Amino acid sequence: MNDNIAKAHRARRTVFITIGAVACVLALSLGAILTVGGIFVPATYLQPWKATYYQQSTDIRVQVVAHALLAPSGHNMQPWTVVLDTADANVLHLYADSSRLTPAVDPDSRQTVVSQGAFLAYLRVAAEQLGYSASFELFPDGSYDETDLRTSMSQRPVARISLAKDASVTTKDYSSLFRADTNRAPYTVAPLTTPQTEALTALADNSAARLTLLSDEKNLITLGAFGVQGTLIETEYLAATRESAAVFHGTEQSKNEARSGFAVEGQGTTGFKKYLLQGLLTIFPALNNDTATAKNAITMTAAGVDNTAAYGLISTPGNTRTEQVEAGILYAQLSLHARTLGLVMQPLSQVLQEYPTMAAPYAAIHAQYAPEGQTIQMLVRVGTPTTEYPVSMRRDVADLLRTP
Repeated sequence: MNDNIAKAHRARRTVFITIGAVACVLALSLGAILTVGGIFVPATYLQPWKATYYQQSTDIRVQVVAHALLAPSGHNMQPWTVVLDTADANVLHLYADSSRLTPAVDPDSRQTVVSQGAFLAYLRVAAEQLGYSASFELFPDGSYDETDLRTSMSQRPVARISLAKDASVTTKDYSSLFRADTNRAPYTVAPLTTPQTEALTALADNSAARLTLLSDEKNLITLGAFGVQGTLIETEYLAATRESAAVFHGTEQSKNEARSGFAVEGQGTTGFKKYLLQGLLTIFPALNNDTATAKNAITMTAAGVDNTAAYGLISTPGNTRTEQVEAGILYAQLSLHARTLGLVMQPLSQVLQEYPTMAAPYAAIHAQYAPEGQTIQMLVRVGTPTTEYPVSMRRDVADLLRTP
């Protein structure tokens, strides 16, 4: 009897030791994964999101640029260069950064130029908060030489920006600068209210671009289908997937070095899960293969379009560079004010990209929603969020400044 009790005791002890050993191994493995994922690395790439970040400079021009770099941009490339005027302390010049183009998905650099408008809209809101008005002279030295676009971008400014002290200016959207501009999660079933719709559509009253908000069932289905189709085609376009992969950064260290492009936050991943996923992707890079990435993108888009209250279309009469900038200004104004109203947005503009394999849906959406020859510059889904999305990497303000 005593032998049986002793044997049972030894068996239980062996089980406990085994469980403890397994738990230790798992804990050590988890710790290693989290360490590789950067849990102990300071996220310097998020510094620009601090409300006091702009105060590192006393130059009002640098202060507004420090806010404007929070603006959205294609592939989060942040293709902006700023030159401070040496003759006038209230003037600065915005250039497109031709070293940050994404030619696979944006062969004509249209999205890059739209991103310039977003920068200007953010800059204006920041200036108003700081007691200044901001006026823009677009392409003061003339538009680009399209036969030598890269060189032209570095030589001809997108805008000459003039700041003037103005106690009468006000803004309702300043706090929205510090919230994520894109939310890819499903939205609630709540439709936009009439005051929300009226407030958003009024933003286009003084714009050269046009804004159309659509929320009826037919258009929700049609535009959602365009969104899914555009995502599917992009994931099957090898040049596009390679371009995206080249600007994906899967560790805190690489994000601190790049401060632009994509990261796991783009999937809404935050906190402990972020470091776990980054660690797993680093240790097992095969987890992030093209097939898995494509499947995830399509699944997220499909879930999003199935839970969308409205779509916004921003269009212009033609497709000049000035019109592209104007569309970007309106898009950023829409995004900012939507957040002020408790709404969020996600661009679904893959279907508007100009590479060959996207030609058929590009033509189809324009035939249906721009029948008079307009150019649709942006397609976005709009709604009430179900979750708060994390902010993404941003460059340091000093990196945007260029000596004339």
